[in-house]
Amino acid sequence: MKARELGKGSVVVGDRVALAGDVSGATGSLARIVRVEERTSVLRRSPDDTDPLERVVVANADQMVIVCALADPEPKTRFIDRCLAAAYDSGLDPLLVMTKSDLAPPRKLRAFYRPLDIPMLTTRQPLPAQTFGRLRKALDGRISVCIGQSGVGKSSLVNALVPDAGRAVGRVNAVTGKGRHTSSSAIALALPGDSGWLIDTPGIRGFGLGHVTVERVVEAFGDLAEGTAACPPGCDHLSPGCALDEWAASHDAVARLESLRRLLGSRESSPPTDGAD
Repeated sequence: MKARELGKGSVVVGDRVALAGDVSGATGSLARIVRVEERTSVLRRSPDDTDPLERVVVANADQMVIVCALADPEPKTRFIDRCLAAAYDSGLDPLLVMTKSDLAPPRKLRAFYRPLDIPMLTTRQPLPAQTFGRLRKALDGRISVCIGQSGVGKSSLVNALVPDAGRAVGRVNAVTGKGRHTSSSAIALALPGDSGWLIDTPGIRGFGLGHVTVERVVEAFGDLAEGTAACPPGCDHLSPGCALDEWAASHDAVARLESLRRLLGSRESSPPTDGAD
């Protein structure tokens, strides 16, 4: 139970809390959450890009595992870009996991995200022992939140990492190319050996960025900070006249600038369609 004075929506998955009452867990026991400890990080998303109202997804994570399929369904780079922007805004380290490499090669998608210099892993079914080891190493000792659209193989990955997780696995609709919603709530799962936590979230079709500011996204590109100094006040770094154009051309940073603008541009695209897996 939660103490009434904490209010609605005050506790989310990942929160560290103080309890009062019988914490034995025995049948008939009763304990209440009486305090939520200060959060080290908060992952948020908004209903759409025009609505600054924030919805807290998880608390206290330090890594975002973005799961995307290389085929069935086709990779959605706009969705990945949005997740990256949200990760940078929340101070989470991103990890891109590309599934179903047995159906399509990862070369093109890897090249697309290489300028961002983020870690990437590729998996297939059945999951090779070497790949599984690399994935476990990336998760060890961390609190990772797993984000992905329906049908990309996220639940299968979670079940492989946490054998007793029992996350439902769905199929991709052959007509629409979209995955079927199979889970409806986020859950924190302890990795075997007490080596970290994996927070599995419902599959979503969009990630609203109405709460993410231009400044917070730019902060993730510290190597471009020098170039922004000459930008006009209030520069969105997307419009003509941005000083970064000339600076990037003379500092061999055009690819990095393109990556930054891709993330910033994801905030300007049409509002995402929300959904729960």
